[in-house]
Amino acid sequence: MAAAPVLPASPAPTPQPTPLSEGARIFNTFIAPSKTFTDLRRAKWYSWVVPWILISIAAAAFFFVVDARIGFRKVAENQVQASPKATERMDRMPADQRERTMQQQAMGTKIFTEYFYPGVILFINLVIAAVLFATFKFAAGADLKFSSSLAVVTYAGLPGILKLVLAIASIMAGTNPDSFTLQSPVATNPAYFMNPAESGAFLYSIASSLDIFLIWTLVLSAIGFTCISKVKKGTSFAIVFGWWLLFTVAGAGIGAALS
Repeated sequence: MAAAPVLPASPAPTPQPTPLSEGARIFNTFIAPSKTFTDLRRAKWYSWVVPWILISIAAAAFFFVVDARIGFRKVAENQVQASPKATERMDRMPADQRERTMQQQAMGTKIFTEYFYPGVILFINLVIAAVLFATFKFAAGADLKFSSSLAVVTYAGLPGILKLVLAIASIMAGTNPDSFTLQSPVATNPAYFMNPAESGAFLYSIASSLDIFLIWTLVLSAIGFTCISKVKKGTSFAIVFGWWLLFTVAGAGIGAALS
């Protein structure tokens, strides 16, 4: 009697890595970003919410300290002095009109930062995520979802919290109110050491974009899109930094034209 044929053993299924908790994702963003961004490939569509909330809370704390220790009136005055055109317009106004304008500008800045800034953060992240999603999907042929793109952009922005913490510490330590600007509140970019009115709006804007924490965010974004889309790392870095360079130069040019 012939022996029954022995069937080959089925290969053991590859064990799937355990999904990261929200806290682990946030922690690994700083020390092991590839773990966080790879995990985002299977995350829920709302995975961007928690880092967005954390960034919004840090921003609210920063603006609270700015209001308490420097004052939005001083912030508004510094903004005017940084722009030769704005300074000239203010100088032509009667004293009462100049005072009223400064009060309105200070109040507008205060209301904007206290009530609308979280929405602005979300809107900016949506725009960036949309631009990068379209570029990776249609130019690089990547297979990814928009929700994952938004999550990568939001998680990549987490180092900004550290910048806000440093800015708060600098203000509490007694930063000079006369040189304080919301654009460069702490010495993390060359613009902090520059006078906007003397250097010019274009150069000042470019210098403020060369920020340690912004570059960190760009690097994390490139790593993130490499992990979720499986494109080559060089392609990912080229896309992210290419768009940053374009927006930086264009924004600086527009700012210079209006200042």
